[in-house]
Amino acid sequence: MKDRIVDTAYEVASVLVSSIITITIIFTFLFRLVGVSGHSMDTTLSNGDWLIVTTSYNEPKYGDIIVIAQPTYFKEPLIKRVIAVGGQTVDLDNETGTVYVDGEPLYEPYTSTPATVPNISQIDFPVVVPTGYLFCMGDNRNNSTDSRSTLVGFIDERYVLGKALTRIIPFGKWSIYK
Repeated sequence: MKDRIVDTAYEVASVLVSSIITITIIFTFLFRLVGVSGHSMDTTLSNGDWLIVTTSYNEPKYGDIIVIAQPTYFKEPLIKRVIAVGGQTVDLDNETGTVYVDGEPLYEPYTSTPATVPNISQIDFPVVVPTGYLFCMGDNRNNSTDSRSTLVGFIDERYVLGKALTRIIPFGKWSIYK
């Protein structure tokens, strides 16, 4: 009887240790959980949302929502949408709020407000995104400090932690890409 209890305890401990190791490996090398802090991505993402982010991400493209760990004025990771990649030209029409990439207006149904050049910006448009860098913006354009501002600037691709895949909290609002 005593041997059976000891065997069961070893089995339970083995399963727990294996589970912890497996979860650690998955969340270290494949996925991360990231919380949204702030309102720069409203209405796509809200303050307090939690996302699953893939860490095996190496080809950024327009429309991807990414987590950025680049040192900036804010000293915390940022969540923004990729607007342009290295070699592309970005321009903003401050009167209409239209964003242009390589001379073509972007269709942006995810934005809550038109884009403007922030007052704190020292970036003159149009700009060419350097190779190895990204131009990113928040979806809530008038409440987002992003690549339009020298406080953030171009995003070095080496500082991209990953691409947001889905929302897990709040439950039932899974989709983040429309």
